Amino acid sequence: MIEVQNLVKKYGEVTAVKGITFSAEPGQVTGFLGPNGAGKTTTMRILTGFMPPTAGTARVAGYDVFDKSLEVRRRVGYLAESVPLYRDMTARDYLMYIGEIRGIKRPRPRADEVLERVGLASRAGSRIRTLSKGMRQRVGLAQALIHNPPVLILDEPTIGLDPLQVLELRQLVSDLGRDHTVLFSTHILSEAEQVCDKVVIINRGEIIAAGNPNDLRASLERGARVLVRADAPAGALRELVAGVKGVQSAEIGMNGVVATPASADRDPRSEIVQAVVQKNWKLTEIRPLAINLEDIFLEVTRRQAQDADAPQSAEAEAGS
Repeated sequence: MIEVQNLVKKYGEVTAVKGITFSAEPGQVTGFLGPNGAGKTTTMRILTGFMPPTAGTARVAGYDVFDKSLEVRRRVGYLAESVPLYRDMTARDYLMYIGEIRGIKRPRPRADEVLERVGLASRAGSRIRTLSKGMRQRVGLAQALIHNPPVLILDEPTIGLDPLQVLELRQLVSDLGRDHTVLFSTHILSEAEQVCDKVVIINRGEIIAAGNPNDLRASLERGARVLVRADAPAGALRELVAGVKGVQSAEIGMNGVVATPASADRDPRSEIVQAVVQKNWKLTEIRPLAINLEDIFLEVTRRQAQDADAPQSAEAEAGS
């Protein structure tokens, strides 16, 4: 339902999006993850027809965002990071107004229907300025749903909400994923793990990983940082692990020692086990640290930084 191919967006000399390719399928929630400034919002603005790409293509619901921008907008519901609401309108009146703009012939029943869907039926007659931040987010989500679009694009929908509101909105987004193609942007990786069927991780304008969270976790276990715990003094264990072939560095942490492999394709666990056994220490735990989306993100960004530094190191050696 969303197909992006070699998408590029430049602002003068700055390239915000660097030839990214990904897709989002119907009936699932696709997480679009990355730190602030990674290129998420720029990509979403392109997908909603807000701005054109510099190069590449993007298709939403079968329509090109550049050639068929109006058709795309008819089929997309967009919740921006800052929700544009008319605060002196009631929730129902605001949604009726948006419905009329969208060409809905009977906007009041539809407004009441989406208010029920987002859990705000009891506040339909309340002025938006009297609603809490979480309720205003729900009104914003309702306006994205008013025309029943096949595609929903949600940009950081849980920012500024309290923990209970976050949980409620996550559940709502998860439910919407059954009936819509949902692209869900966030920089809070733990929440994406709870909501998303698939994730696309972007950093510095580039896609650095994509897929099912479980598959990403499995693919990163080899070469990921390793947690080592043993019945030994922390300083001695750190020194031992740091001296193991295939370990780049070792630090005390997480009630043990965290070892960083020398390369992404190296798994030093067997060598670490052998070294600990030779010391006659009792090994209590050894495992990869890429166990959740946050760890996965840190791991793939670390590898990206290593890959970026490698050519510079090679040039420095050649020039010396």
